[in-house]
Amino acid sequence: MKIYTIKDIARKAGVSVTTVSRVLNKRPDVNPATRERVERVMAECRFVGNANARGLKQPDGDLIAIILRGRENPFLNALAEAMLAHTQGLKASFLTEFVDEQADEFQAAIRLSHEKRVKGFIFVGGRIDERSEVLQDMDAPMVFTTISAENAAFPRAASVSIDDRAMGRAAMQTLLDAGHRRIAIFGGIRQGDDGFAKRYAGAMDALSAAGVPFDESRFVQTRFSLSGAYESARQFFADKADTTAVFAMSDTVAIGVIRALKDIGRSVPEDVSVVGYDGIEMGKFFLPRLTTVEQPVDDIARQSVHVLMDMLEGGQPPSHIVVDAKLVLRESVAPCQG
Repeated sequence: MKIYTIKDIARKAGVSVTTVSRVLNKRPDVNPATRERVERVMAECRFVGNANARGLKQPDGDLIAIILRGRENPFLNALAEAMLAHTQGLKASFLTEFVDEQADEFQAAIRLSHEKRVKGFIFVGGRIDERSEVLQDMDAPMVFTTISAENAAFPRAASVSIDDRAMGRAAMQTLLDAGHRRIAIFGGIRQGDDGFAKRYAGAMDALSAAGVPFDESRFVQTRFSLSGAYESARQFFADKADTTAVFAMSDTVAIGVIRALKDIGRSVPEDVSVVGYDGIEMGKFFLPRLTTVEQPVDDIARQSVHVLMDMLEGGQPPSHIVVDAKLVLRESVAPCQG
């Protein structure tokens, strides 16, 4: 009798591997009809998930956790799904754990280490700060994806990321080259050494080189969700209506901002230009098509899985890989008219 994998179930049900994972994990954020279809396919295939690995893979081996921080970020979801695709044929089993962007991914790792005896971790969308000190006594290899862990005080921490400072500078330079000077930045916490802080630092590099001072009142710390960015933008433009451009530190935020601008009667890019970050698929088809920093999802996912397995199975020391990103110019940026 054929032994079905999670990828087989996803294909037969017409859904993503991540969706099957959510059904297996009994997560509430699955459409009831979709859940019923996936469960019906699993029953027809007599698919029984591995209890320890939450059904993500069936062969014996070490258990690896992919911890994703930010349920509403399509870029991170695409990254996690690409990682699962690169686990095929590996001896290890993989589970995904979704936590809210305001939650503590490191406490989730500690819990999984005790409850599931997880032997390795991939942190997707996390940030290294004082919370991460709880990992110092954890003897397990870990990979930080989309953020550099080169300066982290963990002997078994590797990382795969892009050069966020360089790409933050490129994003801001695009707006400066279009003549914009009253520029807002919508993003995450600016302090520390994570990707958001580096993107902000890169933007400041571009402004400084151009001799353009940054108005601190034009920085908006927002949730990385469509609704969060939408509400933040509505409030911001009520006070700063003279802003002519926005650098958004994720495409999700950029799309939320554009929707808010449309609803208050402003046009993009005629009135306000917007640059995003990540390169999600939606940005190619959004109206207007989104200018963005495109991160290579498949390359980041593949490198993250391979680096972790090299440490776990091959005893290799942690490495810190920087992959190439690119700025993609589309329709959401135009010359400043103000």
